[in-house]
Amino acid sequence: MARRNPQLGNLPLRRGDSGPARVACRSIGLAFCCLLAGCLGGQTPRSHAVLTGGSGVHGKEVVVEYRCGSCHVIPGIRGAQGVFGPPLTHMALRSYIGGIYPNNPANMTGWLISPSAMKPKTAMPDLGLSGQQARDVTAYLESLR
Repeated sequence: MARRNPQLGNLPLRRGDSGPARVACRSIGLAFCCLLAGCLGGQTPRSHAVLTGGSGVHGKEVVVEYRCGSCHVIPGIRGAQGVFGPPLTHMALRSYIGGIYPNNPANMTGWLISPSAMKPKTAMPDLGLSGQQARDVTAYLESLR
């Protein structure tokens, strides 16, 4: 006689069974694996290229080249201890950009291209970044969680 699982009703749980119980067990196993994959403690680098259209590696290079650390504290950038602008620590977790725009890749890219167009009285200078450079920096900032 097949064992019964109270949560699955009268679905049989026999070895080799390919019925709804097997599908339910596989779904639960898949969900567990996905949950476990998200708990790696940040040890696996995340790719934000699909989300932003940029490369975080190149974005970090742009941040160094344009000396963003002279105004901002930026984790992972040597000497980036500026106090004029806000720290970029955990930037991907922040709710707003410039105090008014929802923090999402499109707004961040726009902000990096022309902050004064988005907030005319901002202290952030227009750096002359290209669209690709801005997408790359956005990808790097998305990694700061």
